[in-house]
Amino acid sequence: MHVHGEVNIKTKAIAVTPNDATALTGGSTKGLYIGGAGNVAVTTAEGNNLTFNGLQVGVIHNLSVTHVKLTGTTATNIIALY
Repeated sequence: MHVHGEVNIKTKAIAVTPNDATALTGGSTKGLYIGGAGNVAVTTAEGNNLTFNGLQVGVIHNLSVTHVKLTGTTATNIIALY
């Protein structure tokens, strides 16, 4: 198998409870696993607030975020990967 670009290995996983004020305990993520489809409102590692709409189930999304917001998040069973 040939891999193009940087290999982004995740070594730690923490279940996410969306919260509008509290940052994720592990710092900036390397990715988010979505167990239940929906939207995910986040603050990126660069400080931008935005919503990813319609994220698919069972996919690791390579996102560097510091917060997963309660308001605007409809996806469930979210796991932060570091």
